[in-house]
Amino acid sequence: MGSHERRELSGVRCWVVTVSDTRTEDTDESGRLIRERLAAAGHRVVGYRLVRDEPEQIREILEEIEGDQAAQAVILNGGTGISPRDVTCEAIAPFLTKEIPGFGELFRSLSFQEVGAFAMLSRALAGLMGRKLIFALPGSTGAVALAMDKLILPVLGHAAYELERHG
Repeated sequence: MGSHERRELSGVRCWVVTVSDTRTEDTDESGRLIRERLAAAGHRVVGYRLVRDEPEQIREILEEIEGDQAAQAVILNGGTGISPRDVTCEAIAPFLTKEIPGFGELFRSLSFQEVGAFAMLSRALAGLMGRKLIFALPGSTGAVALAMDKLILPVLGHAAYELERHG
């Protein structure tokens, strides 16, 4: 591990956004799972929204989050596949100031162990939107649980600390 000291923030302030044409707040199991996992890990959900698979709606919520000085991270779920309605990645692209390619690579590698070659159809991604972390996950609850438990929660506090420390 070397001598790099790992420090982290607790209570990272997060937005959760579900992108779906079919889900409602009552049926949004993936959005609920993200909020529950964040709270259980000691982080704070400062906003939640459900938007349709429409680039304009995704961009509008990202503009709102971008201007939210309290927010430190945003986790989106849904719209990262290959169907014509999956537009989350395209809507996020103009907001990304830095990509974190390892997130998508690791997500697909871990997902491959569970679903085989279908993992390559996921376009899960992560990066920075200015000084905010941004994660885009598939909409399935299995994919969300995998991303939260194995990738996001283990590093969220440290990544937020690094962004605050160098801010």
